[in-house]
Amino acid sequence: MAPGHDIAHLAHVQLLTPTLERSVAFFTDFLGLRVVGESKDEVYLHAWDDYQHHTLTLRAHRHGGIGRTHLRATSPEALARRVAALEAAGRGIGWAEGESGFGPTYLFTDPDGHEFGLYYEAEWYECGEQDRPSLKNQAGAYPSGGVPARRLDHVNFLGRSPVDNRDFLEQTLGAMTTEQIVLNDGSVAGTWTTFTNKSYDLVYTRDNLGLSGRLHHIAFAADSRADILRACDVALDQGVFIETGPHKHAIQQTFFLYVYEPGGNRIELCNAGARLILAPDWKRVDWTEAERAKGQAWGLRTIESFHTHGTPTAEDLAGSQD
Repeated sequence: MAPGHDIAHLAHVQLLTPTLERSVAFFTDFLGLRVVGESKDEVYLHAWDDYQHHTLTLRAHRHGGIGRTHLRATSPEALARRVAALEAAGRGIGWAEGESGFGPTYLFTDPDGHEFGLYYEAEWYECGEQDRPSLKNQAGAYPSGGVPARRLDHVNFLGRSPVDNRDFLEQTLGAMTTEQIVLNDGSVAGTWTTFTNKSYDLVYTRDNLGLSGRLHHIAFAADSRADILRACDVALDQGVFIETGPHKHAIQQTFFLYVYEPGGNRIELCNAGARLILAPDWKRVDWTEAERAKGQAWGLRTIESFHTHGTPTAEDLAGSQD
């Protein structure tokens, strides 16, 4: 099925961290984001070519994880249609005031309990003299430090049932599934979905610990593979933990590097090249268990922590029940 086009794009995310100051330093010094505002226990950061007010909200919390993932509707009418669909599906929470720079936001959850916000009204980023670009068709000046990350690319959630979340995105929000992993028993272990011509915006992979509502990673786009290779050296100099990469995924063919930010959240720096999904009748690609056992595109074995680490951790969740 082609995308429904009521969702314009994945917009901005709220990330939880128990080490707010250190997390802010990571995203500014390593990824090159700029702080554009603060509110209570939150810090707003902007990726240099994001047209909106901010790209990432860091919120102080007792553990890491994903707070809320925001999507922008294509119009007020599209927003109304999707809200009606969410209410009919029984997933709605209700309306809330948007974050700084964003209008009224409708809150809802996916079948796994991750919280989302859907809005239309958005304030465009206003650069200052310190980051005014020479080229008027980009949001801010190219940062002099860090990698730097151009924009938010995708979010990968952990969930009990990727197929339930896949169906929810398709049937309620109009997403299209481009690729997925199908195990020998017929169950779906991972799904990659898009709202646009990008090959994917939201990913659900099976939580091998059987937990709900956790985050696998959020990903930021770099301009080139060379930026990601340079990021490895920057990570060494800044003491950033590299989990795996640089390498190329077989699924979606994304060139990647995975690191941990100080709050324990996994962050991907990625470059998908020029790969777009232009076919309105795209034929979903299903990867078998045997094909995935071969590792990544050039043979790199998938590291064990990739199948177990998520935020919040199992220990975090156990502590919340004490």
